[in-house]
Amino acid sequence: MDDTERVRGRATFTEDAELYDRARPGYPPRMFDDLAELTGAGPGSRVLEIGCGTGQATGPMAERGYRIVAVELGADMARVARRRLARFAHVEVVRAAFEDWRPPAEPFDLVASATAFHWIDPAVRLAKSAAVLRTGGALATVATHHVYGGSTAFFAEVQECYERFDPSTPPDVRLRPAAEVPFDDPEPDAAGLFDAPVFRRYERDLEYTTGEYLDVLRTYSGHRALGPRVRERMLDRIGGLIDRRHGGRVVKRYLTELRVARLRDTADAR
Repeated sequence: MDDTERVRGRATFTEDAELYDRARPGYPPRMFDDLAELTGAGPGSRVLEIGCGTGQATGPMAERGYRIVAVELGADMARVARRRLARFAHVEVVRAAFEDWRPPAEPFDLVASATAFHWIDPAVRLAKSAAVLRTGGALATVATHHVYGGSTAFFAEVQECYERFDPSTPPDVRLRPAAEVPFDDPEPDAAGLFDAPVFRRYERDLEYTTGEYLDVLRTYSGHRALGPRVRERMLDRIGGLIDRRHGGRVVKRYLTELRVARLRDTADAR
């Protein structure tokens, strides 16, 4: 995505933090087990989280005793995160753009970013992540994909709604099975800052009522970028399709991908 799209898209997430917190599904519990295994993180580990949102990934990490500094661009997102995480004395939520945030002198053991890293300026995100890590530290990013499965007939039918109301929709888009989704590569590590990444993937089916599913759609940047009247007309049509043809419920299959890369030891590189 270009800079204009990236800046505009990430700003949409600050518009309704309460809806985001209520509607978004969070992350598979097993992912946090794998995160600990792959990075060596444990009680007392210093973690920087980039783009914590309302704290959906922060909470499970805090429960493991990590000492977390969570940087969040949106004021309302940060407010909700502070409320959700108030019981953890070892979590600090900082309202700032990661690009402008000034890190503390003490380095971190882990930099983590759950479905937010792609919104950070690509000229900054890898280099700044590397700069705040201790030797042997790791960068962990999480990507989420909607893949083939669940209510397959509905997702084929709903394409017509998108083509009708969103002119940017490519024609005849079809979901891919999880096995056909490429592994995430945020950008080439031209400076050789990190070792080759390790991946873990998780598939799960989540069932939604019509209202729940429309709320999820209202949190997506592409939907929020539409004009309010167009967006609500499109959502009304999608809701009608779910109610009339699918009994008021749909199942969406998610693929969640954990990507972990160790900070390269510059002494070894020489």
